[in-house]
Amino acid sequence: MQSAWNQTISVHKCFGLIMKTIIGVFLVVAGLFYWTKHSASLNNPNFHLGTDSERIEAALTYAKRNNLPLEITAREPDAAADRDYWLIDRAILMPGDFELRLIDCKIKLSDSSRDNFIRSANCGRDVGTIPPLSNIRIIGSGKAVLEGAARPRATGDSGKNLGVQTFGTDVGKWEESQRGDWRNIGILLAEVTGFTLENLTLVDSHCWAISLEYCRTGKINNIHFQSTGKKTVDGRTETILNQDGLDLRRGCRSIDIDGIYGHTGDDLVALTAIPDRTNATSRAGELGKMMVSALAQPSARDAVEDITIRNVKGFCAGEHHIVRFLNTWGIKMRRIHLENLEDLSPEGIHASAAIKIGDSNPRWGGVTPLGDTTEFTIKNVRSRAKSAVKIAGSLSDSTISGVTNLNPKGKLFIFESGHDNVRNVVVN
Repeated sequence: MQSAWNQTISVHKCFGLIMKTIIGVFLVVAGLFYWTKHSASLNNPNFHLGTDSERIEAALTYAKRNNLPLEITAREPDAAADRDYWLIDRAILMPGDFELRLIDCKIKLSDSSRDNFIRSANCGRDVGTIPPLSNIRIIGSGKAVLEGAARPRATGDSGKNLGVQTFGTDVGKWEESQRGDWRNIGILLAEVTGFTLENLTLVDSHCWAISLEYCRTGKINNIHFQSTGKKTVDGRTETILNQDGLDLRRGCRSIDIDGIYGHTGDDLVALTAIPDRTNATSRAGELGKMMVSALAQPSARDAVEDITIRNVKGFCAGEHHIVRFLNTWGIKMRRIHLENLEDLSPEGIHASAAIKIGDSNPRWGGVTPLGDTTEFTIKNVRSRAKSAVKIAGSLSDSTISGVTNLNPKGKLFIFESGHDNVRNVVVN
């Protein structure tokens, strides 16, 4: 009897030990699963504390350290703020070899911000020298929106005075700059090789929505712009100048652009290589200018070349241009391909030109010498502008074909600078 009793106790002990082991293993696995899932989510600002900018920066730091993308989804309303969008006070700084994913979310500048939405981390105020970065990806999925402030502190470019020509709540605050500068740009990348901008919507930008400086080997796809040059602030209609969509500045090369849509207050797409003749030796990061890069005398590295632009569908609400090409003071612009431009201007709005090449205005250096603006291929342009194509500078060794103008009062071509500044250009 005693032996049987002992055997029964041993069985119970063994069973209990097995159950404890199973429960322990289950708890360990469950804990590991929870930690893994929670840890992986730390690349999302919803899993951090602080202001919205602090939360995004904490998620970015974690993502970079763990070789993960920064994933920003819609903000989860909480005790701090009952809203589903992110309100940032300063730019999101993108390091090299890094991807930002904007997933069905909106990021809005706060009224206290005087900064970009997103900027490459190598540049900024008083940086002096901009080191090169590579492999930056900014990818939207679903509805990924970047929106300007409700009450912008400053708008317009560096030639515009706040409160006189363009809106800004910093007007009269003399400790602050009374003109716009590169901080008014939405997305600003400088000295970046290998980049992607994809599926983004930019609304009510404070100046140029996207600007690239000395950027190379990149792709820009499916970008939407929504701005009109006007904004309602506290019940009043205010003017916001220089709301270009996409700007490629000095030194941009080997970039493929496919899918630019919407409307802007100024040029929808602009390729502009313009040196600052009044301050040719500035340092990088100085305020009061529209390029964050240091300005030096024009050189071969400033050339804008090997740019492909396809499928531009939209209009300029300010009746400027849909696509603008401007190089001056000896900077070359060459091997540019533009295909499929559709002017969607509504009734009563007519751009000065659907495409404008160069400028005869001495302010921009006047007409460029023949050979500086060259090897353009322009195909399939449906215009509603006052002129479909306006050549206001020089153009050589180029082909323009498939141009129509649906504006009964508009022209197909205007050679503003005269035929002497056009050489070997085939117009079909």
